[in-house]
Amino acid sequence: MRVLVVTAVPAERDAVTRAFGDGTRVTVRRVPGAELHRVRASGGPGGPGVAIDVLAGGAGPAAAAAATAFGLASGPASAMPGDAPGPTPGPGSGAAPDGSVSGPYAPGSAPHGLPPASYDLVVSAGIGGGFVPAAPVGSLVVASGIVAADLGAETPEGFVPVTGLGFGRDRHVPPRSLVRDVTAATGALPGEILTVSTVTGSAERAAALLAAHPRAAAEAMEGFGVAEAADRAGVPVLELRAVSNAVGPRDRDAWRIGDALTALTGAFGKLLPVLEGWTRHDRHHA
Repeated sequence: MRVLVVTAVPAERDAVTRAFGDGTRVTVRRVPGAELHRVRASGGPGGPGVAIDVLAGGAGPAAAAAATAFGLASGPASAMPGDAPGPTPGPGSGAAPDGSVSGPYAPGSAPHGLPPASYDLVVSAGIGGGFVPAAPVGSLVVASGIVAADLGAETPEGFVPVTGLGFGRDRHVPPRSLVRDVTAATGALPGEILTVSTVTGSAERAAALLAAHPRAAAEAMEGFGVAEAADRAGVPVLELRAVSNAVGPRDRDAWRIGDALTALTGAFGKLLPVLEGWTRHDRHHA
């Protein structure tokens, strides 16, 4: 199982990798425009293991889409869980100055007789705003739908989504079986996660979003961009958010970014058995 996790910023990326150890099992691979932080994880003896690459792609849907596309086009490292740990991340680790790759990332060195393969899943992950009272600060939300909430046009009658204009799309639906299993494993709330280019800062805007998307549980800035890139590569997508603040008036004193990052680490620590148990049949038919 090979998973690409895309966050906005390095703090979120590191919160994900911390779920799988103290950092000594992380190897850095440079790809155009980003670094892939690889962790090797196994849910137990004899398990198939999961190879997880995590990159911080930048804030907003455009940066997230570009970073995800580069990550997918570069392909996962051929090394699989069970290989010797790579070096601790640091300057020069994972790739030579000329961009060549050695060690666990050497091309053509797939262990266990496995050829290099594409990713099986892409995950948009990080912190975000929660619509209270459904998703309070400190809670987790897994996307039942990834929705571009402000992609469209303003008209005298109000906002019209891009689909109402007769082109494009404004949502992606993650595999239902995976959403169900992630919900059970992490205690996350399943609900739509809205992707916005401008974070909500007023009660009026929060109310308008909920009126347009009554199943919304959270908002963030990257999910739809990640999903667009994953969909074009034919890879399933998931979005998982830890709530750091309430959607509405901006009150920085009430933000709990540290607590949300801790919750994100805890969530990924519980995801490993889910990912190992998510069968190929589920991937293609759920």
